[in-house]
Amino acid sequence: MSANELSACLWRERELLDLLAFKLEEEQFLLTTGKSRWLQYATREVEQVMERLRAAGLARSVEAAVVADEWGAPQNATLRELVDTAPDGPWADIFTSHLNALTEYTEQIRDLRDLNEHYLRTALRFIQEAQADGSTESGTYDAHGESGVANPSAQIFDLKL
Repeated sequence: MSANELSACLWRERELLDLLAFKLEEEQFLLTTGKSRWLQYATREVEQVMERLRAAGLARSVEAAVVADEWGAPQNATLRELVDTAPDGPWADIFTSHLNALTEYTEQIRDLRDLNEHYLRTALRFIQEAQADGSTESGTYDAHGESGVANPSAQIFDLKL
């Protein structure tokens, strides 16, 4: 029965959304703790989960079209429309549960994404302000390996001489 396959696709999509939320929280942890060294890996993992989600979304669309055809719904019916046209039985409740869970995941992921974007923008602004300041008084080295201190040589004065 196609409704079973659609439900299985929705479960896979929910699992991937849960994994995406986890990866975004990992990314947020790296941003808030200043562990920018690992940020590229976390971002790559988020992108990989997004790719898997796209494939799962395509599979869901195919299964939803089959179910829509079986239930007499429009071919491009949304999950909400499938719930409305579901025959008597448990499918309306099952798909409503999936719809509610997917909606919650979407809101959670949107909030995480927005917060991570805020952290990234703040870090970028901080870096730009530091570069615009032009001073290297923090004791760091420039591109030539020189200290930014005005007089890098240590000087000791013997006042008793």
